[in-house]
Amino acid sequence: MRREHNSIRTLAALVLVAFVLVTGTALTTVEAQQGGGGAAAPSAQSPGPPEIEAESWALMDAESGKYLEGENPDEQLPVGSVTKIMSALVVLDEGIDLDQEVVISSEAESYVGNTYSNVGLIAGERVTVRDLLVASMVASGTEAVYALAEYAGDGSVENFVGMMNDEASELGLDNTNFETPAGLDTAGNYSSGRDIATLSQAALQYPLFAEIVAQQEATISTQNREIEIFSTNQLLTTYPPTTGIKTGTTPQGGANLASSAEANGESFIGVVLGAEDSTERFRGSQEILEYAFGRYEQRALVNPEEVYGEVAPPYRPDESVDLAATEEVMGLVNADSEVEPEVTTREELPPSAEAGDELGEVEVFVDGESVGMSPLVAREGYEEASLWRKISYTAGDLLSRAQGVLSGLTG
Repeated sequence: MRREHNSIRTLAALVLVAFVLVTGTALTTVEAQQGGGGAAAPSAQSPGPPEIEAESWALMDAESGKYLEGENPDEQLPVGSVTKIMSALVVLDEGIDLDQEVVISSEAESYVGNTYSNVGLIAGERVTVRDLLVASMVASGTEAVYALAEYAGDGSVENFVGMMNDEASELGLDNTNFETPAGLDTAGNYSSGRDIATLSQAALQYPLFAEIVAQQEATISTQNREIEIFSTNQLLTTYPPTTGIKTGTTPQGGANLASSAEANGESFIGVVLGAEDSTERFRGSQEILEYAFGRYEQRALVNPEEVYGEVAPPYRPDESVDLAATEEVMGLVNADSEVEPEVTTREELPPSAEAGDELGEVEVFVDGESVGMSPLVAREGYEEASLWRKISYTAGDLLSRAQGVLSGLTG
């Protein structure tokens, strides 16, 4: 009789301990489904990178700003009037009134007869900031960009160049330095293919900039005349997907081009620096962009409502709830890309959940770099475990741990 009482008391104690431990954290498990929702990279093999006769070239995804491929992408080189992309970006970043009229100075006019590219502005003429941007980016007007630099730099071109270099630092352009707003040949005015691609991607975020550099021709006005100008970027007329951006030519720098193109939902930026002549910079740039369209593809790597993992409700390790994505995650991939979805769930699941409750997330990595994530929600709800289920689960867990301890002691 005494043994029965002792056994009952022992069992009661175990039940009491189990009940107290019910409030502890339940362990959950996560399993990323193999092949579920992760889009494969393009299977078709594309030709290797093009052979470009230039000092440097670089290719970038215009959407994400991710550098893709290139040759000597970080070599510091003179870039000529490609520099004017930075001048335009600084003006736009400053938020200057685009309709404000700027008086052309004698210093700005002096570049009309001394540089390769100008639009013929005369000292004393008044031109809006907007038209000066158009003249600078479409026709590569050197006197126009100097007028902008004087105005935005509070009368000082030197101040404006300082603003350009500050912007370069903020963008992380480690191989870039400016000494002039127009990119004239000086020892301290240089950049690199990768940096110019990054700069171009930043500038293209401004709709006005994107609109300007896509123009094949335009008309600007002074207070008493109109000037018709034409783009120096021949790709705008010879390669239909082209959307911009800017040429640059100097004796030291050779022929340079930052170009952009868009087709079938994909957009790329190509940079060619130090080409032997103008023909090669346009030919090489088109080859780079064509290569990009053939090799890379934007794909949905996570699809809404597809299942990417599962969890076990608290205290029910033998049950599972599917987790589905709620958002699409797009990524640029090629035939060699490694696409890996990584699923995580909440450290502590709620006692009960309804269909649609967020319980985790899936993050997608392409070649080790994160391209985006989507919340994961329960496809079906679950109720809170009964008291008996909690006690049974906890008692079983305690027993299992005790057996493990005993095994270790006897071992």
